[in-house]
Amino acid sequence: MTEHQLNTKTEPEKAVLVGLITQSQDKRKVDEYLDELAFLVETAGGIPVKRFTQSLSFPNPKTYVGTGKLEEIRQYVKAADADLVVCDDELGPSQIRNLEKTLECKILDRTNLILDIFAKRAQTAHAKVQVELAQYQYLLPRLTRMWTHLERQRGGIGLRGPGETEIETDRRIIRDKISLLKKKLVQIDKQKATQRKNRGKLVRVALVGYTNVGKSTLMNLISKSDIFAENKLFATLDTTVRKVIIENLPFLLSDTVGFIRKLPHNLVESFKSTLDEVRESDILVHVVDISHPEFEDQIKTVNQTLAEIGVAEKPVIMAFNKIDIYQYVKKEEDDLTPATQENMNLGQLKSSWMAKDNHPCIFLSAKTKENYEQFKKLLYSHIRDVHAVRYPYNDFLY
Repeated sequence: MTEHQLNTKTEPEKAVLVGLITQSQDKRKVDEYLDELAFLVETAGGIPVKRFTQSLSFPNPKTYVGTGKLEEIRQYVKAADADLVVCDDELGPSQIRNLEKTLECKILDRTNLILDIFAKRAQTAHAKVQVELAQYQYLLPRLTRMWTHLERQRGGIGLRGPGETEIETDRRIIRDKISLLKKKLVQIDKQKATQRKNRGKLVRVALVGYTNVGKSTLMNLISKSDIFAENKLFATLDTTVRKVIIENLPFLLSDTVGFIRKLPHNLVESFKSTLDEVRESDILVHVVDISHPEFEDQIKTVNQTLAEIGVAEKPVIMAFNKIDIYQYVKKEEDDLTPATQENMNLGQLKSSWMAKDNHPCIFLSAKTKENYEQFKKLLYSHIRDVHAVRYPYNDFLY
């Protein structure tokens, strides 16, 4: 192997991003999705180098984008020597095959990219089995291609885990693997359920929210522990549970995997046992990144996911985090356009739709600890209420 070949192995892969403007998502929404897709690529270890968007009523069933746009992408990929093209929607087997044939590079969709990041982040045996199951379920209908014309030994984004094996992955073998992994998950789930039962009747609080909103940072602050937290998507995969005491009241606090838009269904299914910590909790703390320009959409995504797993009716505390980096742009006095999130200060935001919401809310910074004591008091009062119902004769708390 030459020195040049050795060097290229360590270089980050250059990724071209592709999204569609459709009736269901306008240009602003697509730009936001591509921002997130770029962050996903960076989290996976790649470098986003170019974006392409196209207005279509619906994705082209053969090539995702139209013929003219495909040629434009092909020319750029060739000129820039890009390693992969990532589409923001899930692609079918024929779409991937046709794109690979035309663009002559690796093709990923959002689902495959998210699965790849999960494979990279998985640490425990439980998380690894969950991710591997989701990967094989994604792989099964796509066995006819799997980048056979590429140098598979290079590895890289989208080729971790099952994607690294040669074409021994025929349908029968994949189905056998899926069956085996499901049995493993059932066994692990039983162990996890036993662990949860052994924790007794302590009040349970679960931190939920979109990915990268600061749940792990808040978890570290409350529990005084040292849980991995960084500015990357899906930094936390395994649910971490800590016993915490506020004043004289003990409770269990869990940090859960972050949600994201267009989260692959197979991944939700595979991670159901991880989400059991959410299902069995008494109180949810919905952590929101107030500094994110689309935090309201992120709230909707989380609420939809909570509804899907049947916990939408649980008591919720809205914790609007990262007020230390919230950007407020004051409107000009003669500007008559309606105020947007960026044109409101925190006080105005709190008195807008948030004040009408049924859930109690608080604005804080887990990083600088601003308003943290108020948050603790709010959390304590909710835990105390649950505790009083569970232990009506335990008046030492009052």
